[in-house]
Amino acid sequence: MEDFPQRKLLSALSHGAIFFSSTIVSIGIPIAILLLSNDTIVKDNARESLNFHINLYIYGLIFGLLILVGIGIVLLIGLWAISIIMPIIAIVKILSDRDVSYRYPFIFRLV
Repeated sequence: MEDFPQRKLLSALSHGAIFFSSTIVSIGIPIAILLLSNDTIVKDNARESLNFHINLYIYGLIFGLLILVGIGIVLLIGLWAISIIMPIIAIVKILSDRDVSYRYPFIFRLV
């Protein structure tokens, strides 16, 4: 794909999907981009975004269970901050360099 504005838009949209909703919509957008795009960089960004969303749900579940112990609320607040800051960093990196696929640090890559 030689359409660089479309590459930037789809990559930024896959990372920014978390800002639309915290439900299935935030996972559905990267899945749709992953399935419909032919560009390898867009697919890499969509796959990484999908992994980040899945990790957030897993960590949210674990930290929610830790509320019973007493430390879960602090961890959930930290997770909320990370879920806002990290996609913004990813979007800025992608918009500054269209040929890069952003990799989130400290996540498990399941997809």
